[in-house]
Amino acid sequence: MKTTIELTQNNSNVPLLSKNRWSINAYLFLLPSLAALIVFVFIPFFQTLERSLYLTDNMGKNALFIGLENYILLFKDPSFYNSLFVTLNYVAIVVVVGVLLGFTTALLCQKSFPGVKIFSTAYALPLAIASSGMALVFGVMLNQTTGILNRLLHTNINWIADPKYAIWSVGILTGWLNSGMNFLFFSSGLAGISENLYESASIDGANQFHKLIYITIPSLMPITFFVVVTNIINAFQSFGQIKLLTQGGPGESTNVIVHDIYRNAFMNYRYGYASAESVILFFIIMIFTYFMFRARKRGL
Repeated sequence: MKTTIELTQNNSNVPLLSKNRWSINAYLFLLPSLAALIVFVFIPFFQTLERSLYLTDNMGKNALFIGLENYILLFKDPSFYNSLFVTLNYVAIVVVVGVLLGFTTALLCQKSFPGVKIFSTAYALPLAIASSGMALVFGVMLNQTTGILNRLLHTNINWIADPKYAIWSVGILTGWLNSGMNFLFFSSGLAGISENLYESASIDGANQFHKLIYITIPSLMPITFFVVVTNIINAFQSFGQIKLLTQGGPGESTNVIVHDIYRNAFMNYRYGYASAESVILFFIIMIFTYFMFRARKRGL
């Protein structure tokens, strides 16, 4: 009897020890990623938070503690509100263009036809192109005198230097760059929809439009939500194409908040002020993401 009890105790300890061992191994595997997150994300974030409370010298070192003065100046600055307005316009253009392009191209490649692989590669190509390189190409295409767009449309518009068109130019460029990744997400979502649903709908007399509205779009809602959230976050952080194409101009018509942070930090040497702007941008993105997840939970 004693031997049986000892064996039972030993056997019950085996899975416990094994479980503990695997838990430790799992944490050891996580350590490199955790270390990278601490070094490259958490430490810079807390340094930015600290710097936003200081007046800095030209080298970016904290020189004088001024508390919330940078935030007070920021909320009194008309340029900051203009940057917020421009950023919201820019994000709306980028998300609408990127999501619609990605969804439409994925829908076009859903059916099998000769050359579909070539079209799929072409639609996913923006994913592999550097935004800075494409911005230079767009700069040539949108040139007022030699650009191909004015030649095709028979117009004489300065797409980059005119405040009415500049935000649209950089917004459409960024949306197109994002459409490659969106195309892949929507394609994988469309491949997961059962053909039985479409066949049953056809038997009930549904046409292609009804199938799109009542089967395809509802089935893609989880992927659409993910695509929209990632596109919004990426759009808020856009910088390279704006810096290369318009440098925030003409005037301040394309001066999105990230470009304004760059201008204050590296052109005006106001590192503390720029840090306060960065903190505000972080909270804006966090609030947007939070409300989108809440809307998703409520089934909106």
